[in-house]
Amino acid sequence: MSDQIKITGIKAFGYHGVFPDERRKGQDFIVDAVLYFDLRAAGESDDLTKTIDYSRVAELIEIEIKGEPLNLIEALATRISNKILATFQDISKVGVVVHKPSAPVSVSFEDISVSIERSR
Repeated sequence: MSDQIKITGIKAFGYHGVFPDERRKGQDFIVDAVLYFDLRAAGESDDLTKTIDYSRVAELIEIEIKGEPLNLIEALATRISNKILATFQDISKVGVVVHKPSAPVSVSFEDISVSIERSR
């Protein structure tokens, strides 16, 4: 499926990380998602009910960022992708990128992220 809806830059505060300081203080996480879904019916009908409500997807992602802390951003990406696939049955595949721009790393960097793709 080559049709996609992309949502980029969802920013929320969470407490994910392996270090106690990360769990106590928290930090911003940024998530991008690509939803693979047949957009033909929506494009031909101009009918909102024939597509994915991307505002609901964005809200779901924000809830997961703010949710139960995890050690790894890999686990957060997996949790988000699993939740999207479970909630939106018409999505055939999802790509999720979790950015951790304030990761506790001792060298100067712009961003650290993980990217995953999951499908049915």
